[in-house]
Amino acid sequence: MDTMNVIVAKNIRRLREERNLSMDELAKLSGVSKSMLAQVERGDGNPTLSTLWKLSNGMKVPFDALTVRPKAPYEIVKTSEIQPLLEDHGSVKNYPIFPDDENRRFAVYYLELEAGSYWQSEPHLRGTAEFITVFGGTIEILADGQRFSVAKGESIRFPGDIVHSYRNTGTETAILHMILYNP
Repeated sequence: MDTMNVIVAKNIRRLREERNLSMDELAKLSGVSKSMLAQVERGDGNPTLSTLWKLSNGMKVPFDALTVRPKAPYEIVKTSEIQPLLEDHGSVKNYPIFPDDENRRFAVYYLELEAGSYWQSEPHLRGTAEFITVFGGTIEILADGQRFSVAKGESIRFPGDIVHSYRNTGTETAILHMILYNP
């Protein structure tokens, strides 16, 4: 794992280049000398907080943008390593595969509903839509007073900003993927 100096160096260079700023231009905007900026971008030395604040202000980015650890472009998520959210005394297991923790406007979940299980969800944010695909078993969804039976190999989309519920109406565990889209 990179040291904080290397992380800061990479972030400053990336942010500077994204803004099409030369080192001279950033030096002028921030009040940090070009030689100090070059040293920081190489990951040499230990820049002071004051220097980093000047650079963040010069580029008009939050200070955190300089210290954020980069996310890998690829991510493998193992359901077996995720602590599920439980409903109906543990008979409904909801695994947040890709929660909406990066303001990407959607979240992906993997769910297991044991036979006979039931879960009622409160309305999500206004405009939210749910997209569900069933990979095993059969579920019944009640949304806006309407009942929908969705079996293995079928998908459904419905408004998630209303009270809605899920019931496993089959005899086997229902397996499904859910995408919540938040406009």
